Amino acid sequence: MKKTVRDYIRTIADFPHEGILFRDVTTLFADARGFRMAIDQLLHPYAGMRIDKVVGLEARGFILGGAIAHQLTVGFVPIRKKGKLPGQTISQAYKLEYGEAIMELHEDALQPGERVLIVDDLLATGGTCEAGIRLVERLGATVVGCAFVVDLPELGGRKLLERLGMSVHVLCEFDGASPPRTAPGFMMPNGSSAALTARIAASL
Repeated sequence: MKKTVRDYIRTIADFPHEGILFRDVTTLFADARGFRMAIDQLLHPYAGMRIDKVVGLEARGFILGGAIAHQLTVGFVPIRKKGKLPGQTISQAYKLEYGEAIMELHEDALQPGERVLIVDDLLATGGTCEAGIRLVERLGATVVGCAFVVDLPELGGRKLLERLGMSVHVLCEFDGASPPRTAPGFMMPNGSSAALTARIAASL
């Protein structure tokens, strides 16, 4: 039987907290065929489209985004958590379950009119990606799409991004209320909330 992306993902129980099943994408990254499959599938909807830069969201988005930028022969730009970038930056806050976090982008990383693909491994509530979109647009660039390995649909991230007018591409979905149908993410324990899953996802 031909392997799919999810076949390269391992499950780790009780990480990062008891009762959580963590879908670990490092085994996908470590396998040459699986990694190439994921990169090819993430790229597929954008074949023939003009893309000037690939933007990766911290941190696993750097791994995927760098590989995609290489395939497209374009530059790669990281969006990082506050205090991680050495040059002059612009900042964007986004809400967590408790309080807020801040993402930053070098102010000279993008030029007005450039067309950008945003990449990350996991789409949960969409807050991190929304912050990334705001940063890109503040520099005058245009987001042509947002690509993820996995979506956790019950957390609403895809709907949020689509309400912003974004084109969203995911390789697979994971329903936290039932056994896994696809690849990485969290399976919620009985009685836990989607907010807990989102908070854990945001912390990794």
